[in-house]
Parts: sequence; structure tokens; C-alpha cells
Amino acid sequence: MANGVTELLDMLYRMIDDAKGGLGGTCRINRDDALDILDEIRNKFPAELSEAKKLMTTRNEYLDGAKTDAEHIRQQAIDKAKQMVDEHEIVRQARAEAARVTAQAEKRSEDLKRAANDYCEDAMRRTEDAVNVALNEIRQSRSKFRAVAGMGAPRQSSSSANVAYDAEKDED
Repeated sequence: MANGVTELLDMLYRMIDDAKGGLGGTCRINRDDALDILDEIRNKFPAELSEAKKLMTTRNEYLDGAKTDAEHIRQQAIDKAKQMVDEHEIVRQARAEAARVTAQAEKRSEDLKRAANDYCEDAMRRTEDAVNVALNEIRQSRSKFRAVAGMGAPRQSSSSANVAYDAEKDED
């Protein structure tokens, strides 16, 4: 005979469809054959229902597992997105901090250059002033020396005579 309920239902359908029709749309089928088919259907239902229940349970377990996996993947994606946003924010903050530190260092460098230039200018001015003071002292000392040594007297013309050094002549 047939293996499943569907095949049995198909057999019953064909039996009714093939039955000889009478007046008023009635037909005659073999009662015992039809009842045998219905008994087989009734007997097969528990087995097929049990198999269908197993399939439904397996399907539900599979769907639950898929939902769990999907939720896990979704949560991982959310966590990764948050991490990326956090990393992006950290990078943005680090860049802003680097720009701030660089600007501060450049300003400090300019301040130090300005201070160094001011210091050098001041040192050169003080050195120049000190040189001028020393030069004036030398000139005064030379004038005093000449006055004391009698440099105002005529010079001796001999090459062996001691002649005082005259810095003013060297300057000219």
C-alpha cells in the first residue's frame, strides 16, 4: 500500500473521482476500500504527527540557535562600533592635544628666540659700551702718559733713539 498520509489521501481522492456518478451528483464507491484507506490514514497520523513535532522542535531549536547567534553577532557589531567610535574619539583628542602642544612649543620657541636675541643685543651693547669705556680710558691714559713723558718735545731723529708708541698714528 501507500507509505504516507498524503499518498493515502490521493488514493481516496482518485477513488471518489473515478466513482460512477448517479442521479443528483451522487456516486458509489466501495465502502470497505474507502474505510480501509481512512483507517490507514488514522493509523499513520500519530507517526507522522510525531515526526512533524520532532521536525518542529528541531526547527525551533535551530531558529533559537540562529537568533542567539544573530544577537551575539549584533552585540559584537555594536561593541566593535563603540570601540571604533571610542578609538576615533581618542585619536581626535590626541590630534587636538598634539596640535595644542605643538602650538605651545612653537610659541615657547619664539619667546626663547626673542629673549635670546634681546639678551645678545643687550650683551653686544654692553660689550660695545665696555669697549668704548676701555678705549676712552686708554686714550686718557695715553694723553696723560704723553703729558708726563714730555711727548710734546721734539723727537730725536736717530733710529736708535727710544720713541714712544703712538696709537693715534696707527689709527689713521
